[in-house]
Amino acid sequence: MKIVLTGPESVGKSMLSKQLAYIYQGVYVEEFARKYIEELKSPYTYQDVVNITKQQLKEYDHLQKKDGFCFFDTYLIISKIWFLHVFNKLPDWFEDEFAQRPVDLYLLCKDDLDWKPDLVRENRDIRGLLFEKYKQQLEAYGFAYKIIEGSGEQRVRNAVDAIDKMS
Repeated sequence: MKIVLTGPESVGKSMLSKQLAYIYQGVYVEEFARKYIEELKSPYTYQDVVNITKQQLKEYDHLQKKDGFCFFDTYLIISKIWFLHVFNKLPDWFEDEFAQRPVDLYLLCKDDLDWKPDLVRENRDIRGLLFEKYKQQLEAYGFAYKIIEGSGEQRVRNAVDAIDKMS
């Protein structure tokens, strides 16, 4: 079962995806974009987002036939919003590649946690707007998703409940 944690910045996606991978004894797929951007020596470009997206495709393909649970800490839906929000365009190949890689469940993390700044985050003041963009995209595609809210153990419990209903 492929599960993607998505949503705006600083909503606990990384921590929650690690916790869920532990609970379900599944595979945790780290957020590649964070590592990539932290290593840049200059501001990111459109080509950087293309590179990040292509790596996400490779990670998915590597796990395509994997049994059990795979938890993706972010995925292509975030790349799409990023392309459109920052650069106002998508690569021509994006939609076809996205359509070929199904996900069983998206966990859309609500922006109800306190903002924690770091060197990569940049959208503190528009987290609510970005949350709505993610929600609109998930609904437009007709993807199965569940909004995850609450803090601490309640957030984890909400995610576990959503997964258990799907599996």
